[in-house]
Amino acid sequence: MLKSMNDIVQAVKGSKKKRVAVAVAQDSEVLHSVYEAFKLGLIDISLVGDKKKIFDIASELKIDVSQFEIIKENDYSKAIRIAVDMVSSGRADILMKGMVQTADLLRVVLDKDIGLRTNRVLSHVGVLEIENYHKLLFITDGALNIAPDLKQKADIIQNAVNVASSLGIEKPKVAILAAVEVVNPSMQCTLDAAALCKMADRKQIKNCIVDGPLAMDNAINISAAKHKGIQSEVAGDADILLAPDIETANILYKTLVFLCKARSSGIIVGSKAPVVITSRADDYMAKLHSIALAAVVSSDGSI
Repeated sequence: MLKSMNDIVQAVKGSKKKRVAVAVAQDSEVLHSVYEAFKLGLIDISLVGDKKKIFDIASELKIDVSQFEIIKENDYSKAIRIAVDMVSSGRADILMKGMVQTADLLRVVLDKDIGLRTNRVLSHVGVLEIENYHKLLFITDGALNIAPDLKQKADIIQNAVNVASSLGIEKPKVAILAAVEVVNPSMQCTLDAAALCKMADRKQIKNCIVDGPLAMDNAINISAAKHKGIQSEVAGDADILLAPDIETANILYKTLVFLCKARSSGIIVGSKAPVVITSRADDYMAKLHSIALAAVVSSDGSI
């Protein structure tokens, strides 16, 4: 079981290199992160975009991109389609966002002809290494699904479970977050939590242990759970936190990163191949770790 970002990077070093196709690659932070990942021997790289701008940025960064495959396409829309098609056709294993809006990239990812869509919901899985938590913590979904319904939540859980399984967590423990620990008919997320637990019991959500509703303290702190008399395999030992909506997950994720200095990574899954879409505010290491996470998930083959 992988327990840190360094473990994830080392796991990639021990496997066959995956190729990352970067859509609209003329972005300084993206070029920096893929170059460092390449230097570490983690990936091979295909850059799709404005070739002159790519070389100009590389010159400013003092990095050599001449050893990468570079596909010249100055038109943003065409560059996105080329990068997505490379992954869809098997010429690359991972898609990465460059200087392009997330919505524009995902529109092509979901294209019926060349895209990477499956019958599952696409969702973001954040993976955090937190100093005062005893293992990696997965948070979902703080980037894509605004107010997921019950069916979407089941898919979002399964996506996160698949990522956790790729990191060697055999039966991830999933906490369905809410403000309370009891089912309250006035709070839809608690009703969803009860249904999701039963779905997991009946193997509609596979290879995990699900419990909820659980408040945040009970999900991650065993003393808090015991104080409230909660007896659960998940309470105090959660691997995965399912937030009730995008605001909750996004705020939680960014609070842990920016206030608690968590080391972070994140990818979009539910597609045929992992997609690396990082925030402009993410530092270079977060982007590097996200690339490594995508490579581990891609190597596993279960996503």
